[in-house]
Amino acid sequence: MHGLMNRAIECFVRDAYGDDRWADVARIAQLGFDGFEAMLRYETSLTWRVLDAITDVLGKPRNDVLEDIGTYLVSHPKTEALRRLLRFGGVDFVDFLHSLDDLPERARLAVDDLDLPRLELRDLSSNSFSLTVHADFAGFGHVMVGVLRAMADDYGALVMLDHSGDAGPIEVISIVLVETAYAEGRSFHLGAGAG
Repeated sequence: MHGLMNRAIECFVRDAYGDDRWADVARIAQLGFDGFEAMLRYETSLTWRVLDAITDVLGKPRNDVLEDIGTYLVSHPKTEALRRLLRFGGVDFVDFLHSLDDLPERARLAVDDLDLPRLELRDLSSNSFSLTVHADFAGFGHVMVGVLRAMADDYGALVMLDHSGDAGPIEVISIVLVETAYAEGRSFHLGAGAG
């Protein structure tokens, strides 16, 4: 697993719950070090140990933790760069959804050895979609539910999301767009120093 993903999990725990909770996670997972290096690679089994430790420390189901990580990746002030990368996907939430197929390639522009799961969006009607997540990392669909929920808020859209289960490396998310302009979205400007 790419260190950037492990580092994101670590930062989620530190930023949302504090350094003491992260220390508990590192101890339970038997990391043997204080934190992940973003540009190294780690065994996937280590990532699962960390996620299991997080569920123990927080007392939350793994899928809820994964969704919370997805929300964190878009909404926390320390992850503004990722939010900006995602906002370049379109002027509204529907445009953003249609840009998801290209997300792994856009991510590789920033980090050339980062392999994100393949995403496949299907239009079921004018306001109903399904997103298929093809991932070696089971549970990534739950991360995407958190990302989608946070991005809908970012655009000011009202959506209903449902993780429809998984079959091995394939997870499906149902997306129903209730209203495109439900609330005022967060401001976004092309300049890096702006909103």
